[in-house]
Amino acid sequence: MKTFEINRYILVAIVLFLTTTTLISASPASSDIDNKKAESSIRPVYLVEVEGVITTGQKNFIRRQFENAIDTESQLLIIRINTPGGLVDATMKINELILNAPMPVAVLVAPSGAIAGSAGTFILMASDIAAMAPGTTIGAAQPVAISPEGTGEAGDKTVTFYASYMRNTAEEQGRPGDIAERFVTENLSLGSGESLEKGMIEYLAGNVHELINEIDGKEIVKLGEIYKLNTADAPIMQDEMTVAEKLQNWLSDPQIAFLVLMAGFLGIYLGLSAPGTIVPEVGGLILLIMGIYGIGLFDVNTTGIILLLVGLGLIMAEIFTSGFGVLGTGGVISLAIGAIMLPVEPLMATDWYPTFIVTVGGVVLGFVIIMVVVVQRIIQSRRRWTGGSEHFKPPEKGVTVNELNPEGRIKARGEYWRARSIDDSTIPAGTEVKVVKAETLLLWVQILKNEKNSNAATE
Repeated sequence: MKTFEINRYILVAIVLFLTTTTLISASPASSDIDNKKAESSIRPVYLVEVEGVITTGQKNFIRRQFENAIDTESQLLIIRINTPGGLVDATMKINELILNAPMPVAVLVAPSGAIAGSAGTFILMASDIAAMAPGTTIGAAQPVAISPEGTGEAGDKTVTFYASYMRNTAEEQGRPGDIAERFVTENLSLGSGESLEKGMIEYLAGNVHELINEIDGKEIVKLGEIYKLNTADAPIMQDEMTVAEKLQNWLSDPQIAFLVLMAGFLGIYLGLSAPGTIVPEVGGLILLIMGIYGIGLFDVNTTGIILLLVGLGLIMAEIFTSGFGVLGTGGVISLAIGAIMLPVEPLMATDWYPTFIVTVGGVVLGFVIIMVVVVQRIIQSRRRWTGGSEHFKPPEKGVTVNELNPEGRIKARGEYWRARSIDDSTIPAGTEVKVVKAETLLLWVQILKNEKNSNAATE
């Protein structure tokens, strides 16, 4: 009996010990879980970096980043921007993404010395939170028009439209519409300090970390929802451009698109002038398609496109006619004028156009040099042929390209010749033949003896 009572006391002591140990060990674990829950409750901030001209490639990249931000349940998307301007369509699409995103979007012009000119200012005004690093600049968003005489102010209709768009966008985000309108109508530019003073931005921040610390605890009302930011210790997520997006971004730069288009023209031209090489034609066709794709991504001047096509046609015609460079020269001039008239993007930076004109001049000069070389060779070739029949030296033998029945073509000395069998017999393709005589550019041929013997042995 005593033994049973002792055992019972021992059993109770063991249970109490195990229970106490479990509770003690469980307390820190529970605390760790609570901490992890607290950490996981801080939703990430998604960062997108935009450098250079705003292109369709940039737009596609930014769209994918918005999708990633939604998938990761980010509480805020930040666009750090440094751009001189960009394409109208891409800019408007980016603004649509910002205004309709199911989360607050901040735009930060950084680092120090960066700009958000023209198209960049439009994007900044669409943001829910606008910030600039010290020493940065925004504005100069007046639409420009380009013509063979140079750049100038766009028409009243264009200026009025973009001024209204800028004003409405700024007012929608609680910023002074009259000052925003002046970015377009007066080409107004503001530094970071002036922008903060005039209410065009809400924060000065040297970098992304400063910005997320500044806006911590801020409430944003957007699309009928209230978003409270908890960004001080939020993790920052970021992604890079894919290869496809980099290619799109590269091609949709108007200057690059023009160079690729001209390279395609040149490849096809060289291929047709030296038939049988294949590589220039195929490469030129690929580049031509890529160039057309690139040109289609910005506001195309129809006259410019027509002139480019006419120029290409004239240059091709030079190959097959005795134009002695007249057609080719006309084609080069047409290409130059068409290229100058091509870009009419009103939100591109004004400084971009002189660079584009220099590029056009370089390409045209290259075409002129090629035309001079080709025409010179054509003239030399024609002089050799007009020297009389004593200077005509036909090939001694060749290989039939197709069946001579009795006429066809042979290949000799790397050239294609019209040929006819001397006895009007049929000669199969791929047969080695001997040239018996020549009349103008027609060769009279017969099968070589060794070919005859080979055929007889086969039979």
